[in-house]
Amino acid sequence: MTATAPAPSTARARATALLPRLALVLAALLASLFTAASPATAHAALTASDPKDGAVVATAPAQVTLSFSEQVAMGDDSIRVLDPQGKRVDTGELRDMCSGNTVRYGTALHAGLPNGTYTVAWQAVSADSHPISGAFTFSIGAPSATEVSLPTAQAGGGPVGIAYGIARYLSYAGFTVLVGGAAFILLCWRRGAAERPLQKLVVRAWVTLTVATLAMLVLRTPYTGSGNFSDMFDLDGLRAVLETKTGASLVSRLLLLGAAALFVAVLFGVSARRVAGAGPDDAYGAEERDKVDASGGTDETGEPDDTSDLTFGLAMGGAVVAGGIAATWALSEHASTGIQPGIAMPADILHLMAVATWLGGLAALLVALHKVPGIERAAVRRFSTVAFVSVLVLAVTGIYQSWRQLGSWSALTGTDYGQLLLLKVALVAVLLGIAFVSRKWTARLADAPVARVAAARQTSGVVSRETASDDGPGETAPSDVSRETEAVTVPEDPQRAAQLARQRAARENAREKQARDADPDRAGLRRSVLAEAAIAVILLAVTTVLTSTEPGRAVEQETGRGSSATAVPDRAVKITLPFDTGGPNGKGSVRLELDPGRVGANTLHLWSDSPDGTPLDLPEIKVAFTLPAKDIGPLPLVPEQAAPGHWTASGVQLPLAGEWRIDVTVRTSEIDQTTVQKTVKIG
Repeated sequence: MTATAPAPSTARARATALLPRLALVLAALLASLFTAASPATAHAALTASDPKDGAVVATAPAQVTLSFSEQVAMGDDSIRVLDPQGKRVDTGELRDMCSGNTVRYGTALHAGLPNGTYTVAWQAVSADSHPISGAFTFSIGAPSATEVSLPTAQAGGGPVGIAYGIARYLSYAGFTVLVGGAAFILLCWRRGAAERPLQKLVVRAWVTLTVATLAMLVLRTPYTGSGNFSDMFDLDGLRAVLETKTGASLVSRLLLLGAAALFVAVLFGVSARRVAGAGPDDAYGAEERDKVDASGGTDETGEPDDTSDLTFGLAMGGAVVAGGIAATWALSEHASTGIQPGIAMPADILHLMAVATWLGGLAALLVALHKVPGIERAAVRRFSTVAFVSVLVLAVTGIYQSWRQLGSWSALTGTDYGQLLLLKVALVAVLLGIAFVSRKWTARLADAPVARVAAARQTSGVVSRETASDDGPGETAPSDVSRETEAVTVPEDPQRAAQLARQRAARENAREKQARDADPDRAGLRRSVLAEAAIAVILLAVTTVLTSTEPGRAVEQETGRGSSATAVPDRAVKITLPFDTGGPNGKGSVRLELDPGRVGANTLHLWSDSPDGTPLDLPEIKVAFTLPAKDIGPLPLVPEQAAPGHWTASGVQLPLAGEWRIDVTVRTSEIDQTTVQKTVKIG
């Protein structure tokens, strides 16, 4: 059956008319997604609980409540309360007690609970899509022995977490190569649209991104829940995932990948027909055609290039599709939460696009240098310019993102996020160093005579024929065999035909390799680009881990390790102060909680822990509050001991807002004591 293809002009007209409409639809989709995004704090944290961690209450509470720093997603089984024997004593019904800026959830307890120590285990999903979990204990009447061990594994870990992380990495890699490869063809080397190696690279990147997105969608239920692979087939869980922001982003990415498939089809179909008739051995002609591509839409005769509108439409449509796919990350992860989300999300999209254009274009250039001997020097020079602009955008957006996620210099070295960021910066520096070497090779390649590649190919062809003629008298040279077999429509011996086909393929590969290796400048550039690509693979892995790590700003807000702990309404101030009195058993830490951490009456809780994390009973502990800016204080306070290693005080009055210094005096023996302090902001 023979199919009739539409005329090239008709196909180009249809494609050109379709792409602006596609761009408008995708722009409307992006606008609706941006409108739906709401600000929050990156990575939710448990800010308070009732009963509190380590509290001893006289009578059994009717319920257990948990307060968080931002909105979280929880289910009926997200809060579990276990008695000393490990039996559940909660009703299993989640209570939504959120009001205004207060995010609070709870669960009711069965009546008539006996005295003893109870364990509360909880799990939720924060607004930036990452699962969080924790556990604590409280006691009724008096502490007791318990058979329940506090869980040490974090939510989102285990084999499911590893599989989900691999899918995240593959999705980043697929997006990078898909966008960067297409950008390389449109911006640097339009003739590359007709080259089979580049076509395979871009199509495989699309397949990788699509498969990885589907894998993340089906793994989302076990990743945020039980951690069992069998939950992938839970249709109710999948339905619940689709109702979340992350699920909507993954589905949107799949829809946008459908549009990307149309873009790739036009790029490698209609656009590629213009150069399909150019032979691979026409080096000088290809060089001239590539200059025409950069001349603004005129051919070698000065007449308008009838494909310029198609190229412009492809560039605009491709940019919108790529921006939409990048937005599915920005709208569901760190950029959508925390401070300044309205600025952070566009900056994150630009950051992802710049990374993809640089590193994905690098992958396309590497494939072209290895598989396509006829790549023009002008294309390499243009990619050098595109990469330079991408690095500038990457630097500006990266600096802003670093400031936003860290917030202080101490978080740069004192948190996992900051340390990973330093590693990423170091890898980028190494990548830029290798890129500088590549630019030198590019300059040498540009200064080399254009005819070198053509001469190398002619030489390789002569060598090939001479080598073939050495087979001896009576033997047919491979070149002659090639011509003879081409004249035969159906070979009589299928095995002989297959052998001849292998010989032709090996001969062509050898000729292409010899042509590539004959140019030392091109070989040097190929080696430096290969080194860049190797570093880029590691860089993407670090970036994947970084996107799933709690930002340093959020860590410091939780632990109070910053220069000051910021108090906000309905959120307790929590700080941890290590101490060392210098005497026997004089090392430990004090955890202080001031609730609600604002002007007026507050409740103070102190816990003292030994280095191994067990409660440390102290002979004496005192607290003093000072407001240096107003010459107020110190205001002394002696809390009452509520349990071993736990002290409380109610009605702690702080008259004014400002930077209050908290001094905690710890005595571990009759003569060994020390004072540790921290400055907190009281609003």
